[in-house]
Amino acid sequence: MGKRITIDPITRIEGHLRVDCEVNGGKVSKAWASGQMWRGVEQILLGHDPRDAWAITQRICGVCTTVHAVASVRAVENALQMEVPVNAQYIRNLIITAHAIHDHIVHFYHLSALDWVDVVSALKADPAKTASLAGGLSNWNGNSRQEFTKVKERLAGFVGTGQLGIFTNGYWGHPAMKLSPEVNLLAVTHYLQALEVQRYANKIVAVLGSKSPHIQNMAVGGVSNPIALDSQSVLTIERLLAVKEWIDKLNDFIKNVYLVDIAAIGAFYADWTAIGAGVTDYLSVPDLPLDTKGTQFALPGGYVKGGDLASVKPIKSFNDAYFRDGVEESVKHSWYKGGKGALHPYKGETEPDYTDFQDNGKYSWVKSPTFYSKPAQVGPLSRVLAMAAQNHKPTLKYLTGVLDTAGSLANTKIPLAAVHSTIGRHAARAVSCAVQVDELANQWQLLVDNIGKGDTKTFNKPVFPKGEVSGVGFHEAPRGVLSHWVVIKGGKITNYQAVVPTTWNAAPRNEGDEPGPYEASLMNTPIADPERPLEVLRTVHSFDPCLACAVHVLDAEGKPVVQVKAL
Repeated sequence: MGKRITIDPITRIEGHLRVDCEVNGGKVSKAWASGQMWRGVEQILLGHDPRDAWAITQRICGVCTTVHAVASVRAVENALQMEVPVNAQYIRNLIITAHAIHDHIVHFYHLSALDWVDVVSALKADPAKTASLAGGLSNWNGNSRQEFTKVKERLAGFVGTGQLGIFTNGYWGHPAMKLSPEVNLLAVTHYLQALEVQRYANKIVAVLGSKSPHIQNMAVGGVSNPIALDSQSVLTIERLLAVKEWIDKLNDFIKNVYLVDIAAIGAFYADWTAIGAGVTDYLSVPDLPLDTKGTQFALPGGYVKGGDLASVKPIKSFNDAYFRDGVEESVKHSWYKGGKGALHPYKGETEPDYTDFQDNGKYSWVKSPTFYSKPAQVGPLSRVLAMAAQNHKPTLKYLTGVLDTAGSLANTKIPLAAVHSTIGRHAARAVSCAVQVDELANQWQLLVDNIGKGDTKTFNKPVFPKGEVSGVGFHEAPRGVLSHWVVIKGGKITNYQAVVPTTWNAAPRNEGDEPGPYEASLMNTPIADPERPLEVLRTVHSFDPCLACAVHVLDAEGKPVVQVKAL
């Protein structure tokens, strides 16, 4: 038996994740991913009016709020077989796309870039050389010698006091760090600039959704945004023009900074294209509906088996039986009462049964989803591969561009197969972000054009039957496939299950004892220093974990779990 590493909690993510690894011969030989909080939201929803579910499910997480609101109303609409006005579809599309862009920028720069960037090393950089390097990569107006000099001086102030502030916790000087001081200074500068840029995406969500986080405009049947051209208290052209200005600023940063930085880091860490593949069965769903029934989408989705793009099986509509019938969840290795095998979400159960951490038994609060009995990786890489497999031209353009730029910097051709990796997940997220910012502008134009035709309708009233109906609402969230499953009887919720992206990826072993995507991706990862397992963090962070979505804390008796005092 090799050395056991336990990282608890994994930081720079949302929620509480524990990862255990056994290391033999300098590589990971076995891994366990364990969610450390209990999800109880499904139990809270029982007996509620289905029209209220979206507001409650938003509270699953303080980050992934919008996505749960959208998936929830889609689930109820699917159960009722409702149509949604196209204006409402466009407004929802704008909100979820802006939310995704915000998530991608924050994830790379503020949650995972420090796994690859040695911040302290940037103090050795020559700002003039950094400016020359940056100028050869893009025409971003923030890549000036003056800007790099200013950031280096700010950083020196941090280090000079012995306190690195936001950069305190990092493996500075770790042997797995490879970037030159100039590239590190470039990355630190973009880290700080991204703090400002991400605000534009959040403003779009807040203007259209009434606030952010936890938007207020969602409704079963559409949105509550009234549209008028002659009132300042509703959605006006002035507000839409402000949204367009923010879209343009996001576009500038994503195309001239984010895509370029990803290609550069991919070139310097080309060895990481051979690390972290794990599960190569990829699942994504179509999104950004363009019609009232959810049968036409701006972005395609599907299932790719074994990483083979020729195998893609499209998922075509909100009523797609292939998706609906393929999802099950196992609790064999999760802290829930089970013994019934893997269950379809319509029959899902969420009854806690804690046993302590058992290597070969139950060890996580996360359930184990499968697609036709097999684990599936979800997220930007799954999304990009499914879109590329279906000849989605914007995806192919940006994916080819990132691979070509990285290959040019590394002086070698980087094949498409390289994306089945830790660094490939980051590249796919940047590609997805570029596709989405283009689509954000497109959805804005569709909305403006439709309003120009005189259509201001944003809501259809739902009608609930007396009998039992069930529905699934899916959304291709920033971290991957999100699906909400609801059973309604007599106008009340009788069962509710949320199968979220991090449940797919952070899953413990399933009914057949197959490891989930996190666990599989860590196999054979080289570990330079078991006392500082940076390599484990790199791969886990590449999925952008959100354990607050995969599991959620609730005291069964309604008593306070924790109290926090603001000083």
